[in-house]
Amino acid sequence: MEHRSVTPTAHGPGATFTGDVWVTPITGPTAPSRLSAALVRFTPGARSNWHSHDVGQTLHGVDGSGFVGTRDGRVVRIRAGETVWTPPGEEHWHGAADDTLMAHLALLDVNEDGSDPTRWLEPVTDEQYQAAHTSAGTTR
Repeated sequence: MEHRSVTPTAHGPGATFTGDVWVTPITGPTAPSRLSAALVRFTPGARSNWHSHDVGQTLHGVDGSGFVGTRDGRVVRIRAGETVWTPPGEEHWHGAADDTLMAHLALLDVNEDGSDPTRWLEPVTDEQYQAAHTSAGTTR
């Protein structure tokens, strides 16, 4: 067994997020595991850029309400207790609704060679973000 102290929370970088996002790392890959996990907190309206993961990503909602959207226009609402899986290579984004905080656990595996599996792309436009509210319904 190994006990780890709390890792400091860091502000999500402006190059990959819109709005205020806070990331608390939980674990990095420790061989033989390749699991990387973090608690990510989004303020209302905050969201990630478009991105994909080489081996997919699991998002598990822990507080508030937000969205996960894909390039084909599909948007799902994510709430505490709900889980969303994005398969390898699927371009997507995630973030809080415009009127509530949203926090999720972000779980993914690093590549077998230890390289970063995340491919960051362009920001989600305000129009794409607002369309998510309509696509996912207005029930909060």
